[in-house]
Amino acid sequence: MLERAQWYAHAARDVLREYVVEQLGERDAVLIVDETGFVKKGQHSVGVQRQYSGTAGRIENSQIGVFLCYVGRGGSAFIDRELYVPKVWTDDRMRCEAAGIPESVEFATKPQIARSMLERVLDAGVPCGWVTGDGVYGGDRHLRLWLESRDQSFV
Repeated sequence: MLERAQWYAHAARDVLREYVVEQLGERDAVLIVDETGFVKKGQHSVGVQRQYSGTAGRIENSQIGVFLCYVGRGGSAFIDRELYVPKVWTDDRMRCEAAGIPESVEFATKPQIARSMLERVLDAGVPCGWVTGDGVYGGDRHLRLWLESRDQSFV
């Protein structure tokens, strides 16, 4: 029965976000953007390729996920996630089709993925004082300018 159940990942993400804000929401909360790698052996997992994985500490055959964490005085929780799909994948539509990647999915850099997640969260009215991330995100001029245009503090 469970294998026939429909899973609406975006709806579940939104419900989780609402719950986290109910439990932990505060004006001075921090949104943290970071990524992690999932080391893989094969070539068929969506987005897998030889790339730097912080988890492994080196270039490995891996998938990379970009995550958004909400941190308040009462605790922390992940509230969004996206899989990084490398350009070599998005340029190969047959490979994407075979892997079940919708035709609408286009290449996005990790900072572009972060912006999409932050946009969803901020547009939903999630209270936060700061956005932070490592050099991949803080070093991206476009992301910083976008945050400035929204009067969103960041480090």
